[in-house]
Amino acid sequence: MMRMLACDGEGVRMEVYLPLSVALAGQGLRAGQTVIGYYALDLTEANKGKPLEPVRVTMSADKKTVTEYTRGLSPTQIPVGGGTVDFDQRFAKRAKCGPFQSQDPNFGN
Repeated sequence: MMRMLACDGEGVRMEVYLPLSVALAGQGLRAGQTVIGYYALDLTEANKGKPLEPVRVTMSADKKTVTEYTRGLSPTQIPVGGGTVDFDQRFAKRAKCGPFQSQDPNFGN
């Protein structure tokens, strides 16, 4: 697995990990492709740790957004170039996301 997305909100960090076979493919996640990966909701500041949950990630046909489907919540659309996103309404509103497929391990740090 490789981190493909990192987002920071107030006291929370979200990360999306995808299989290496996708992350290291020549063009990465292709238009219309759906893969299974993991979503990490890091609530360390709230002493809740960093659980990993399965997630489905789909690249839009125009490759401008990635849609993330997690544990029965409404799908979250994330701009490929990064931007402000509302994830889980309890913890992760107005999170600042970096670009998708940013494999820089220090992004956001």
